[in-house]
Amino acid sequence: MSKPKKQVFSKIKAVKANARDRVGTPPPERVLPDPKQKAAANPKHKQTLADLLSTPGEDA
Repeated sequence: MSKPKKQVFSKIKAVKANARDRVGTPPPERVLPDPKQKAAANPKHKQTLADLLSTPGEDA
C-alpha cells in the first residue's frame, strides 16, 4: 500500500478560507435572464390596425 500524498500548502486556499471565516460564504450565483428570450416576448413593432381587426380577440 502506498503512502498518502502529502498536502501542499496553498496561499490562495488559505486566504479564501480566512475570508470565509470572517465574512461568511458568498451568496449563490444568480441566473441572469436571457435578453433574446425577453426580446421575443415583446414584439419590436406594434400590430397594425389591419392585423388587430383580422385577429379574433376579446370582444368587449
